[in-house]
Amino acid sequence: MDEATAELEELSVRCAALAEAQEDAATRRADAASVLEELERERRTADREKSAVAQRLGALAGQAKGAAGEAERSAAAAARAQDALDRAEAEAAELEERLAVAEESSPFGDAGEWDGDEEPDTSVRDRLAADGANARQTEMEARLQLRTHEERVKALAGRADGLDRAARAEREARERAERRRARLRHEAAVARAVASGARQLLAHVEVSLGRAEEERAEAERYREEAERELTAERESGRGLKAELDKLTDSVHRGEVLGAEKRLRIEQLEGRALEELGVEPSVLLAEYGPGTLVPPSPPAEGEELPEDPEHPRNQPRPFVRAEQEKRLKEAERAYQRLGKINPLALEEFAALEERHQFLSEQLEDLKKTRADLLQVIKEVDERVEQVFTEAYHDTAREFEGVFSRLFPGGEGRLLLTDPENMLTTGVEVEARPPGKKVKRLSLLSGGERSLTAVALLVAIFKARPSPFYVMDEVEAALDDTNLQRLIRIMQELQESSQLIVITHQKRTMEVADALYGVSMQGDGVSKVISQRLK
Repeated sequence: MDEATAELEELSVRCAALAEAQEDAATRRADAASVLEELERERRTADREKSAVAQRLGALAGQAKGAAGEAERSAAAAARAQDALDRAEAEAAELEERLAVAEESSPFGDAGEWDGDEEPDTSVRDRLAADGANARQTEMEARLQLRTHEERVKALAGRADGLDRAARAEREARERAERRRARLRHEAAVARAVASGARQLLAHVEVSLGRAEEERAEAERYREEAERELTAERESGRGLKAELDKLTDSVHRGEVLGAEKRLRIEQLEGRALEELGVEPSVLLAEYGPGTLVPPSPPAEGEELPEDPEHPRNQPRPFVRAEQEKRLKEAERAYQRLGKINPLALEEFAALEERHQFLSEQLEDLKKTRADLLQVIKEVDERVEQVFTEAYHDTAREFEGVFSRLFPGGEGRLLLTDPENMLTTGVEVEARPPGKKVKRLSLLSGGERSLTAVALLVAIFKARPSPFYVMDEVEAALDDTNLQRLIRIMQELQESSQLIVITHQKRTMEVADALYGVSMQGDGVSKVISQRLK
């Protein structure tokens, strides 16, 4: 098995090396194929460029031929125009000569007067004038045509030069394309050679790979056989080991149980000596399994038979299950009894004393509660009395003050719950003169403000105070209502001191002293005062 494992490892290493060689060859083959494809693409591109250059050369050649023909036609037209110009010049010279001859043979004198006896013939003159005009027109047209043909010849010459330059550029491009195509052919030949070598190498690699696959398959067969044998041996070893583990566990459990039993026996012997003071031999002799068990005491409510020979009164043989059951019942009864508390009497005395103290405290609290309830009742009665008196006084004063601030109007105070003076609320009804509304929410801002001032003054009069402080209570009042409020303030001045914060000039006029805060030019506030009376 070790030799097969070593041989399998060696074959695995060889397979890995061959696989790497195969992967390298495949990579090289793929690279060569990609290079070949790139060269093929470049060759096809060069062929397309060559075809395009050839087409452009053919087109330029055709254009050059057309330009040459156009130049020849223009030259012929220019020659014809030159001939026409020469003929026109000759005709013009002939007409000038004829005109000179006609002038010499004219019947007019030097002064331009008629010398002959016959009338001059105007048709000859008209014909000569028309011939002269035609000759000049023909000359002009010939010159224009000549200039036109010259311009066309120049343009065609420039176009022919451009076509020659383009043809030269195309020939140079064609030569570059030929050189590039030759280079591509060379690169393609090199790529084909590389591809051929790669194919040969791939063939060798495939042959080597085939041999490696055969060797690998053989090694796999050897490995599988070795693994099957190894598996069988391992299964056999695991079975033997399991049996050995079972035996070891059983021996160990036996030893553990023996040790536990010995420890239990030692504990029981020590417990018998400590709790009962009896030697184990004496205990076994008197209470061992071979000794008869005396009858158990009667249970609660049970009556024992009077006959001493009755089985209930006779001892019985020792039965472990029955005695264990009696032991459990005795333990449960013992647990129900609970532990004995030696301090129970002292705790009972302390709790009894605590109970007596708390009972006395509870009686004191009950008496205190009754006293507090009586005090609360008296306070409620006094509060109710004081509130009732204050309400009636304030309501009486409010009606008088309201009638003074609103001449012809009515105002009064009402209780929301007259039966319970401690929780009742107070509503204000105000009806200014000329209005039917009584709710404050339906009055104007000035009317609400004046009604509030009336209520405040009514409280002042019902329960006077040494001084009063009011903050801009007349801000929303007009002059008439302000004058009425000022008269009431003057009445309050007789018995109390008023401190009024105001911006009204008329309110300041009835004051005894004025106090104000002014800011000087440096931004520092300064308190100023002025006594008026």
